[in-house]
Amino acid sequence: MHESSHEKESSETFLSKLRRPEVIALLAIAIISFSVVYSQILTVPRVPEGRPRNIIGIMRVEGYVETPLVVGQYTDIINQAMLNDSVKAVVLVIDSGGGYADYVEEIYLDLLELKTRNKPVVASVITALSGGYYIAVAADHIFALPTSFVGSIGVIGMGPPVLIPSESVLETGAYKVTGFSRLLFSFNLSHALDNFVSAVQANRGDRLKLSSTQLKRAMIYLGSEGLEAGLVDEVGSLQRAISWAVNETKLTQYEVVELRPLTLGLNSSWQGSSDYASAESANLTLQVLDKLHPPPAIHYIYLPPQVIAQSSYPPKPLATPSTGSGNVLVDLSHGNLASWWDFDILIAELAVRNITVSVASQRYDLETRLSDATCLIVASPTEVYTEEEADRIAEFVRKGKMLVMFFDPAWEYIGPEGLVQGLIAPINSLATRFGLSFAKGYLYNEEEHFGSYRNIYVTDFESSQLTLNLDSLVLFTGTHIRPTGEGLAWTADTTYSSVAEKADSYATIAMAEKGNGTVITFGDLTFLSEPYCYVDDNYQLILNLASLIAGTQAPVHGEEDFEEPVARPDLPVGTEKNFTEWVDGNERPFRWLKVSETETIIDLPNQTTRYYLTEDGGLRRWVSDGMECIYQFPLPEPPFPLTGGERWTYESNYTLTVEGKAHEGNIAGEEAVEGFEDVTAGDGETYYCARVGYREVEQLLYNGANMTTVTTGKYWVSYEAGTVKQEAVTDIFVDGAFAGRETRALLLKSIRKGQSP
Repeated sequence: MHESSHEKESSETFLSKLRRPEVIALLAIAIISFSVVYSQILTVPRVPEGRPRNIIGIMRVEGYVETPLVVGQYTDIINQAMLNDSVKAVVLVIDSGGGYADYVEEIYLDLLELKTRNKPVVASVITALSGGYYIAVAADHIFALPTSFVGSIGVIGMGPPVLIPSESVLETGAYKVTGFSRLLFSFNLSHALDNFVSAVQANRGDRLKLSSTQLKRAMIYLGSEGLEAGLVDEVGSLQRAISWAVNETKLTQYEVVELRPLTLGLNSSWQGSSDYASAESANLTLQVLDKLHPPPAIHYIYLPPQVIAQSSYPPKPLATPSTGSGNVLVDLSHGNLASWWDFDILIAELAVRNITVSVASQRYDLETRLSDATCLIVASPTEVYTEEEADRIAEFVRKGKMLVMFFDPAWEYIGPEGLVQGLIAPINSLATRFGLSFAKGYLYNEEEHFGSYRNIYVTDFESSQLTLNLDSLVLFTGTHIRPTGEGLAWTADTTYSSVAEKADSYATIAMAEKGNGTVITFGDLTFLSEPYCYVDDNYQLILNLASLIAGTQAPVHGEEDFEEPVARPDLPVGTEKNFTEWVDGNERPFRWLKVSETETIIDLPNQTTRYYLTEDGGLRRWVSDGMECIYQFPLPEPPFPLTGGERWTYESNYTLTVEGKAHEGNIAGEEAVEGFEDVTAGDGETYYCARVGYREVEQLLYNGANMTTVTTGKYWVSYEAGTVKQEAVTDIFVDGAFAGRETRALLLKSIRKGQSP
């Protein structure tokens, strides 16, 4: 490599400042340092000439084997031992949690090749977990300390991503970029696991006391337990392992030499180790593994639970494509980690049945739009439901509507937020209101499964519309629901709960009838989405669920009074109403007070506004904290009684005075009665309301700027309480340019009427 001009100039400048003796001294130090390094690189120490060398080589396998450099150093050592006739046997000192599958297998196979050269291999285990144990089974004899950790025979796989195709970068096949099928990747892992188990069985032979099923459980054993299980041969230290190697080779004179790679001194940047061992577990996370080996990737590796917990991936983006009313409302306002993609197939099937779906992305959306829906879907929340929210949803169900709840115990649907909240606490804060609860942990079956022990079959069904034409379902990391007696679908009795640690027939789908409504719970979410929905009868289950949801009708007034007009609200002087208001998702109290027939007051935490009305209810002016607005033509109240389809418009110029300075403006609006429906207030009271849609455009010349606001929304008004709820979106423009958006919602919390004269 050529020295850069800057580097050369710097070195010349430095040396020119030194006297000749200093230069000689520096050269001497460099020569001494090189000699030390060279002596370390040599695989064996010097001995007197003429004496044959009998070497017991020590090869240390430490840390994780995750980089090409690390595996190269180990194979370098094995190659030296193989080619050096002086090396008579090799003692593996293993303190490793494994690593990348290819690298672990390469070391394992190289050690088997070493043994074909009549060079015994013995292992001395400090820790040999997963791939570390895979390497250990290559040895002829395994020693372990009484409390060594051995075992964890298993695989961790990073599944293939979803390809987002490009028009400029073209691939030649569906799996050219991803490498594997997402659906079948669990089978790929099973093949890798089978290779691991076969290696253990082949090398341990009759000494092994564990069955294939027991090995695949990936349990960790202490050294003394591993001896009983046949995973190790003796309990003993490194010195016992060396003695075994000496006896095996029948040497009378020998040397014990640390074998080192010729590439000593090179380290991958992420390891931070002083020698050639790989990283400590504290430095290794799933994100690091992804960087080292981008998915799809397979690792024979053991990672402590806390490391996996700290390796959480960012929550999936949660699209909210619909904000209007819909027959089905999906609650995404409680930190839900369910993606819109999870419901894509169900939404498509609902659309075929003329059922629309909307999203509650803020808690006030849930409060204000629940009464419009016939079905509420709750999936994988990470925030608990308040008592008031649970009460409203319980009332929603009692009136004949449907609640569908999904919980998935996979980390992607729990995340650190859910972990902090207690995993199942958020979903159970609602489920327990209906006598149901989701269990902790996940279900697995070691005998019958779809590719992975966590992909369980459900084959026992109670007769119902939801289970019609179902013979077999596959759930992908699912949990069960209590009580079992409410179940509609159960696993085989050979299925285990990871928490209960006992085999049983577990209910994975349950249904409860509450009041006039229905609650359905599912212990899995993955089965809804592609490609998992096409396994066995999973799609038939989605079809059945869509039909059930489509058949749920909200109770309405009888035919004779459904179109009953709403009269002018009966609100005597002294009536006080308290609301909950949400502005851009921020909640605050809102108080309305009728002072007289021509004056009302609205109190907010930091603002009081007085409204002055005409005798027929029109708004003529308002005053609020240094501001006053006077309308040229009073804004009319709705033309009570309100009847279906009725429309009206209004327009007026106005003068807004702010701190003594007048600004001219104009307001124009149009409103229409869209229909009639029951609305439940925050206190649980239900009011028969007219739903009025409106659009209002306001223009104001303010300090030389043309300000325009466009508000679109709805309000629900009843005879008994006046306005019960309201929701609106306001877009703000300054000199024609979009400047921002405000969302606002209002829900009646309580009403105390004044005394009628």
